[in-house]
Amino acid sequence: MNKRSIKINAGNFSVDATLNQSDMAEQIWNSLPLSGTANIWGDELYFGIPITTIEHSEASDLVSSGDIAFWPPGNAFCIFFGRTPASTDDEPRAASAVNVFGHINGDEKLFRGVSAGTEISIVVKG
Repeated sequence: MNKRSIKINAGNFSVDATLNQSDMAEQIWNSLPLSGTANIWGDELYFGIPITTIEHSEASDLVSSGDIAFWPPGNAFCIFFGRTPASTDDEPRAASAVNVFGHINGDEKLFRGVSAGTEISIVVKG
């Protein structure tokens, strides 16, 4: 399968991300473009998208900085870039298990400059 790259536009900057080979990544890819209004929870940005799915068998609340994931209880696209209120150390922790489907290429810490209410769009890179 070919490498699938997306562009995440957030306010005055854009970053690229690469999707993994999971079923969740396939569902996201087939739903592009996506957009929403940013919510902030510590160093996590999330927004609701029109996708519904269950928690996958590999889902976890422990993620890495730069991971992009889907949070089934909130039907939300999530971007992790540091500690969240659920973190017990320096690693990001989701509110509950998420389906990780990709990773930011570059500096995910740029998302620290995004405010709640910022419009976010996700498109195919190319």
